[in-house]
Amino acid sequence: MNLKRKKLLLVFIAIVGMILLAACGGNESEDSAASSDEGGDGNYTFKVSHVVQESHVWHATAEKFGEELEALSDGRMNLEIYPASQLGMEQDMVQQLETGSIDFGFLTNAYMSTRETSLNSWFMPFLFNDLEQAVELRSSEEAKDMLASLETQGLVGLDFAFAGNRHILMNDGFVNSPEDLSGKKVRIIGSPAVQSFWEATPAGPTAMPLSEVYTSLQTGVIDGMDIDLDALVTEKYYENAEYLTLTNHATFPTVIVMSQESYSKLSEEDQQIVRTALSKAVDWGIEEAISREESNLQTLIDEGVQVEELEDTSSFESIITEVKDDFSGQSDIIKSFIESAE
Repeated sequence: MNLKRKKLLLVFIAIVGMILLAACGGNESEDSAASSDEGGDGNYTFKVSHVVQESHVWHATAEKFGEELEALSDGRMNLEIYPASQLGMEQDMVQQLETGSIDFGFLTNAYMSTRETSLNSWFMPFLFNDLEQAVELRSSEEAKDMLASLETQGLVGLDFAFAGNRHILMNDGFVNSPEDLSGKKVRIIGSPAVQSFWEATPAGPTAMPLSEVYTSLQTGVIDGMDIDLDALVTEKYYENAEYLTLTNHATFPTVIVMSQESYSKLSEEDQQIVRTALSKAVDWGIEEAISREESNLQTLIDEGVQVEELEDTSSFESIITEVKDDFSGQSDIIKSFIESAE
């Protein structure tokens, strides 16, 4: 065989080899995708993310969800929990949910209300006297409509869980009227309705992530905060501010969602297992949250926090009406939700 033919033969062999390798690689990729899409042998290890500490009631609810999933699926479904923003801030979490890189999110209603107007319903001022009243609206038609509206964002809205109602912690004195907030820098959660309420008071509302709050209270960057009791205890903000006014001016849900990408890969039977397991976990978590309202308050009193209850809300009436009217005009769901609550 002459040199020219040898070279042509070698080139031919090389080309055939590359084609075979590509074919094998393509099969492996398809097998991997199929295994991921179909859950392989029907076993799933789901990922769930949230922003709170492991001692928080939402984390305990996520743990209960994992237990229920495993029990109802006979061990086929397991849950990996990533607390305290380990996988990023909530904006990052939503992006990961959209792509299916994480499966579940316990997202604050505060953040999600910036993405879906109707979720501002939960933050209408002084709508609930206590957490039990707020929880009653969890199964309302309006709440179901709020969850359904998340489909346009690549999310399956599953349920609402609660951390408790919101109160006001200050480093100097109680809050019995809007005037007591005059000139005070108050940390608030980033939500349109919350922002609207606080901007209508004489306070200087300041939105900031939880990770910055402790030091900001300590150094005087802020004078107080809008907070639920569970976060107040778990984050130990009371170490830097000791005047707690029990206002119950709003409740604080988490919106529990699943990635549509992940949900669509499940059989109808497995989708129902997920929904049933979560419902059981949230039922348990709500009872835990209600119980913690009392135990957390006692913990704060034992730690030396001065506590006073706001009994007369009449001085806030004009602000309450302004916010409710504004947001009722933005969403029929909000308008209906307020009517149902009242």
